[in-house]
Amino acid sequence: MRKFVAHRAKKLITNATASLLNPHHQSSSSSNQYYTSARLARFFTSLPSDTSMASDKSTPPLTVDSLNPKVLKCEYAVRGEIVSLAQTLQQDLQANPGSHPFEEILYCNIGNPQSLGQQPITFFREVLALCDHPTILDKSETQGLFSADSIERAWQILDQIPGRATGAYSHSQGIKGLRDTIAAGIEARDGFPADPNDIFLTDGASPAVHMMMQLLIRSEQDGIFCPIPQYPLYSASIALHGGTLVPYYLDEATGWGLEVSELKKQLETARQKGITVRALVVINPGNPTGQVLAEENQRDIVEFCKKEGLVLLADEVYQENIYVPEKQFHSFKKVARSMGYGDKDIPLVSFQSVSKGYYGECGKRGGYMEVTGFSPDVREQIYKVASVNLCSNISGQILASLVMSPPKVGDESYDSYFAERNGILTSLARRAKTLEDALNSLEGVTCNKAEGAMYLFPQVKLPNKAIKEAEKAKKAPDAYYAIRLLNATGIVVVPGSGFGQVPGTWHFRCTILPQEEKIPAIVTRLTDFHKKFMDEFRD
Repeated sequence: MRKFVAHRAKKLITNATASLLNPHHQSSSSSNQYYTSARLARFFTSLPSDTSMASDKSTPPLTVDSLNPKVLKCEYAVRGEIVSLAQTLQQDLQANPGSHPFEEILYCNIGNPQSLGQQPITFFREVLALCDHPTILDKSETQGLFSADSIERAWQILDQIPGRATGAYSHSQGIKGLRDTIAAGIEARDGFPADPNDIFLTDGASPAVHMMMQLLIRSEQDGIFCPIPQYPLYSASIALHGGTLVPYYLDEATGWGLEVSELKKQLETARQKGITVRALVVINPGNPTGQVLAEENQRDIVEFCKKEGLVLLADEVYQENIYVPEKQFHSFKKVARSMGYGDKDIPLVSFQSVSKGYYGECGKRGGYMEVTGFSPDVREQIYKVASVNLCSNISGQILASLVMSPPKVGDESYDSYFAERNGILTSLARRAKTLEDALNSLEGVTCNKAEGAMYLFPQVKLPNKAIKEAEKAKKAPDAYYAIRLLNATGIVVVPGSGFGQVPGTWHFRCTILPQEEKIPAIVTRLTDFHKKFMDEFRD
């Protein structure tokens, strides 16, 4: 720009000087001289000032104000402000040991089991290792290091992968042989047929949810039914894709019950606002609420979706996490088939993940969705969207197949696998009960039973003075409580306001995942903090 300006100015000045000094030009009309001078004046006055040129350079091409407003609207509480503060505190503890009244940060904000000490299932990791480095399968030492059934399973899986290459792309729905294994596992679980062509392997359940929102939402006039409280993935995904979240409130007084009468009321309200409700999200077992739906309740939900023409989106990633003997997990597909509804009768998408359950393989990013009840032309569009991402990662695909087809009685690894699985699940049940009892012993705190999943969602009746103090700090009262808890104890929880809650109530979500030997210390820290907090703000 500067070179252009200098060159253009030099040319005009040269021409003007020649016009003034050339004798022939002097004899020409004065209008030509005026024309040349006028051109010079116009040129220099049109140049940007130094200030404006500097301004052009300093203005970034992208600002928050110029971002996609859907991104700005999107929020994801489980990794929000409080987690950022926790990470800062952790860095401070590392740099300045003893600088806080705690020695470590305990991340009870997210369902990330292995980050808190849970060990992976040996059989799963043996198979993964052998698949990723198949040359060791032929080595004699391998027989002594790996179980016979993990070696056999690795060979089976490698034979299903073109070129036996775990570093290559796969079919966009996932490796066919692995989908066959998953379909067989679903059929064994439910007692009804499953088609591998209905299965789309994904990098965890989250991309599958995003994919369905992308397909379902056309504009803000399209609504998605979501439970309140809900897992923030759903509100975030709906916002990103430009839809409207239509809430239905779970009943805390009945153990976070899902009442069809509430669905009917909220559906009518949404339709009166001109919103077309397209799908119903059900999280079972519940996140963040931990309830397990009764089969009769599920039947009512299926019937409601059938009657109202809604796609049923069944988040079933905690299906292995059941902690009370009086409850069992039933997939919505099993319930729908037992009611006589076939493949073409009700559109249903079921989500599963390798991140939860007893496996806790969050970082491996494996999962799938089973898609039933859609026409061939709609299925074609689902496949098209999946193909844009090429394929999910192969390690995650392998893990998803292992989760749905673990060692069986008689296999060499079965005893160790069963001991590991059982040990994790029974420990989680004990941790859930210990934390539940501790929370219910606190002043002004009530916590429903943790029937399943990985979380407790207690309600905290905060003193008015604390609520006013939170308002001064421009924080939601439960966020203010969570920040104070973190600064005093190092315990990271997520405010209930990040999940949605009945207006005027305050909650927080706490995982049950810290290792069992750390639970007593968490209870002590939490109890001491809460007593001091309540005393400080007592009305």
